[in-house]
Amino acid sequence: MRLQTILYIGFALLIGLLGGYLLFSGTPPSADEQASQTMEAEIYTCSMHPQIQRDEPGDCPICGMDLIPLDAASSTDPTVLTMTDAAVAMARVRTTEVGSGGADNPATPTAIQLTGRLALDESSATVQSVNYPGRLERLLVTYAGEEVRAGQQIGTIYSPELVVAQEELLEATKLANLSPELLTAARSKLRNLKISDERIAEVERSGEVITNFPVYAERGGTVLEVRARVGDYVVAGEALYTLTNLSELWALFDAYEADLARVRVGDRVKFTVASLPEQTFTARVAFIDPLIDPQTRTASIRAEVTNRSGRLKPDMFIRGTLAPAAAPPSGNSEELVVPKSAVLWTGERSVVYVELPDTEVPTYQFREVELGPATGNGYAVRSGLEAGERVVTNGAFQLDAAAQLRNQSSMMNRDVVIQGREAGEVTAMVLPDYREETPDAFRQQLARVAEAYLPLKDRMVSSEVADESLLQPLRQALAEVDMSLVEDEAHRYWMEQLGALRTHLGGVAGAESVGEQREQFGFLSQALINTLSVFGAAAPLYVQHCPMAFDGAGVNWLSKDATIRNPYYGDAMLTCGSTIDTLGKGIPAL
Repeated sequence: MRLQTILYIGFALLIGLLGGYLLFSGTPPSADEQASQTMEAEIYTCSMHPQIQRDEPGDCPICGMDLIPLDAASSTDPTVLTMTDAAVAMARVRTTEVGSGGADNPATPTAIQLTGRLALDESSATVQSVNYPGRLERLLVTYAGEEVRAGQQIGTIYSPELVVAQEELLEATKLANLSPELLTAARSKLRNLKISDERIAEVERSGEVITNFPVYAERGGTVLEVRARVGDYVVAGEALYTLTNLSELWALFDAYEADLARVRVGDRVKFTVASLPEQTFTARVAFIDPLIDPQTRTASIRAEVTNRSGRLKPDMFIRGTLAPAAAPPSGNSEELVVPKSAVLWTGERSVVYVELPDTEVPTYQFREVELGPATGNGYAVRSGLEAGERVVTNGAFQLDAAAQLRNQSSMMNRDVVIQGREAGEVTAMVLPDYREETPDAFRQQLARVAEAYLPLKDRMVSSEVADESLLQPLRQALAEVDMSLVEDEAHRYWMEQLGALRTHLGGVAGAESVGEQREQFGFLSQALINTLSVFGAAAPLYVQHCPMAFDGAGVNWLSKDATIRNPYYGDAMLTCGSTIDTLGKGIPAL
């Protein structure tokens, strides 16, 4: 009986388990089970460094930010970039609607920012010469920079010709009653040697010949160069020194081609100098160079400056603001205009990031555009955009860096394929590639430019102002690049990059603080990266990127070490950044 009871209970349990299995086997897992399964399948990434991917939440090993879930929704189009809301917020992405020209759009004429230098007024340059031959017995003007007044004695000279003329005057004086014409002729001879009537009368009264005759300055000014020394024998008309008038100077500005159409003779330009930051000077445009510098692609604008106080010095670096005339009408009042801040430059091409509407997650498209002339804060758009589309005006560089890290279309990617807006339209947009045709000698010269660049990068890392002793080697390395080694399109591309390098190097030199220098250093770095990418690097260099710099706009730099040493933050965020490319792979290091 007991055995039957045990068997009965066991059979009942078995039936119960089987029934439970049949009843609940199709029931969905609980909420906790769902969360567990989801966490196991989810990938986490950093919103600022999308190359970091982990299978569990945590901190980014680069910047320390919290990892966020990676959005699985992505486009197969290499030009379309999707991002999370958190990543967009961190990149501080801002967009602006593309519209036509008008009073409230970027085409409204605004001030043109210029850089340049002060120079001597060449029209005031003169020379002080002697009017008769002789030997300099004494010279009272002996160094450049000395001030000379008109009528001031500047030296003495022994002139046999002048001695003879004085002796003839004294003899003619004795015979004045018999031959007054002889006295008149003797006086005229001295006057022809530019001897004053007072000096001639003095010789007649004293009855003695002046052997060491005084020389007087014919005009006043500042001595630029002393061209004679005591004991020199000079001929009539030979210069003793050159001088100029520093109360009038020239302000020479470099204006880009895009701005020239809005500059007129007579426009007022205001400028400042580093030594007098609290004072603003005003000048009027007097001349616009009719020729374009083929290296910098700029034309010189000359303004005339009054400098009676003498506080301004020739060769001072100046920053100017010119209030231009409105750009000439294009004949099309509905011409589209895109803000300048939206445009990214890749060699001769320009691109923007367009926000795609009606998407579940923030989505942007890498778009090539054809631009017209600059108009105020914007560019006229000839093709590539339509009215009403929204372009990224802040954070575009950050988006481009994210696209490059995901192996999508970007400025840095040499193998970019653009899917056109028309179905089936595919075009290629790349940085020009002249590596195969670039001579090794030219590449070695660019390597020396990179070597001179690296100490400047290190100075930015240390958060110290870069002085002229650090910038001069880089300036010299650029000057020693032989542009004749490359031809045709490669030559023209180098000229464009050389102009950008020189311009931003001048900006670094003229900046007063590390922050201002870092801004110019960012532009300088990108121009050098473009150059080495196009012509090839003679030694390995790492292209590194800081996504946080300049309010999230992001910026690149070059380093010969893979270790991140951020030049835009220094010790504040020394290791923030990542290596996004390597130039000159497989080549021995510098």
